[in-house]
Amino acid sequence: MDKKLVISRKELRGEDGYKTFSIRIKDSTASRLDSLSTETNRSRNELINILLDFALENCETTKQETKE
Repeated sequence: MDKKLVISRKELRGEDGYKTFSIRIKDSTASRLDSLSTETNRSRNELINILLDFALENCETTKQETKE
């Protein structure tokens, strides 16, 4: 897969209006999100939404075959 998600740097501003919730993720994933957040001036929440939207638009599902 050659697709890359390019996230531009964002100017800082006030509240983004998104509802927040808690999720459980690996420490290494949180560190990667923190680094990307610093690099792009985007909140973790905003990055998670961007990444989830990209994943949902670019994922495929397969039908699992059943053995009879």
